[in-house]
Amino acid sequence: MPQEIERKFLVGGDFKPFARKAIRITQGYLCSVPERTVRVRIKGDRGFITIKGIGSASGASRYEWEKEIPVAEALELLHICEPGVIDKTRYLVEVGEHTYEVDEFYGDNEGLTLAEVELTSEDEVFEKPEWLGKEVTGDVKYYNSMLMKNPYKNWA
Repeated sequence: MPQEIERKFLVGGDFKPFARKAIRITQGYLCSVPERTVRVRIKGDRGFITIKGIGSASGASRYEWEKEIPVAEALELLHICEPGVIDKTRYLVEVGEHTYEVDEFYGDNEGLTLAEVELTSEDEVFEKPEWLGKEVTGDVKYYNSMLMKNPYKNWA
């Protein structure tokens, strides 16, 4: 069964000088209940549909299945997604032996920047750059599927 293991952090410094690539992402959710999410994403000029299962107790790992689909189909599916679209730029930043995916959000989530690092196990050791802030792994309010329901602009 495909498994995603990642740790998530707030970003507290300037990471952009270290980014090797940036790509715009638009995504919506066909289903966003805690037990499963079904996401439609346009990443640059490619479309994807992704299914994620419920997370582990730590929130660091969960089932993930993804399939590339034609962009035209992804655009059609975005029209029937739940209200709230996620719009962001993803920056890829190499740190040691890992690649951080740093998401800078726009629209209702403007001002929020999150970094994720994918791991091979929950206890894998990884380098933490100086621009990395507080860890928010497992905090559901930072899940994209929750940011569409309760965007950053609404937080006190």
